[in-house]
Amino acid sequence: MKNNRRNFIKESLTIGAGLVISGAGSYASILDANRHTGSDSGLNIKESAMRFGLVTYQWGKDWDLPTVISNCEKTGFQAVELRTQHAHGVETSLSAAQRAEVKRRFADSPVTCVGYGSNFEYHNPDQTILRQNIEQTKEYIKLCKDIGASGIKVKPNNLPAGVPREKTITQIADSLNEVGKFAADYGLIVRVEAHGPITQELPNMKAIFDQVIEPNVKICWNSNPVDLNPPGIEGNFNMVKQWIGDTVHVRELTANDYPYQKLFNLLAGIDYKGWILLEASSTPADRISAMKGQLAVFKDLAAKI
Repeated sequence: MKNNRRNFIKESLTIGAGLVISGAGSYASILDANRHTGSDSGLNIKESAMRFGLVTYQWGKDWDLPTVISNCEKTGFQAVELRTQHAHGVETSLSAAQRAEVKRRFADSPVTCVGYGSNFEYHNPDQTILRQNIEQTKEYIKLCKDIGASGIKVKPNNLPAGVPREKTITQIADSLNEVGKFAADYGLIVRVEAHGPITQELPNMKAIFDQVIEPNVKICWNSNPVDLNPPGIEGNFNMVKQWIGDTVHVRELTANDYPYQKLFNLLAGIDYKGWILLEASSTPADRISAMKGQLAVFKDLAAKI
């Protein structure tokens, strides 16, 4: 049964139909439904293919789950990626009943639980530590399924000194293939954040994904300063665009140190229909007002595509 299900998911992704999420239909179908519920957003059909949400990285780190959902509702944010070890307390320690309650809260809200932002990484040369990261990833994949999330975010995070680059890249790819195969049995996406002092560089992400064979393992574009390194944002984007999944992390869209309009244009060029997730690190006095301001900038960028 599991193998048949995995083959179905692979075939669906291969033809671009999208990954089945939480039994609610194809990814494209979910996006269509979101367009209808968000029809007052001021965006036309093409622009509304990209949706705006929050990573609880800093702006939501001290909010419990009802507050996270409520504040997203107040500000017009349509989704949230729950970061690990934050005040919302959505962790594998939750009982089955508590997991069902988390799922119910999101089901009763217009806010989508996009996924879970873990810190699991696969570059460590210590095989015991590596195995711990892989097995814990699997436990959090089960959590994601139970709470109605569509995927989990992980990291490659480094290429350790003293270890041949090719060996670490193969280890990371092999690990992603293992957790990806496991996640496929739960209908989930593994989102690999372009992260880490070396692995955030897109040529290294490409080298990893050249060895990734599981089609539900995708890149989460992370809007890093190194994206602008030669050959520039367009060249780096094109290098990995075939693997970009359904989440993109951005910093404050009002910052002038990253070409967000160019990024939006590039995403539109690949018919991106995923989530733009705000991973803000500043400390505004009024986060609600700041979130509303960021949504306004998002709409403006989308309108200029």
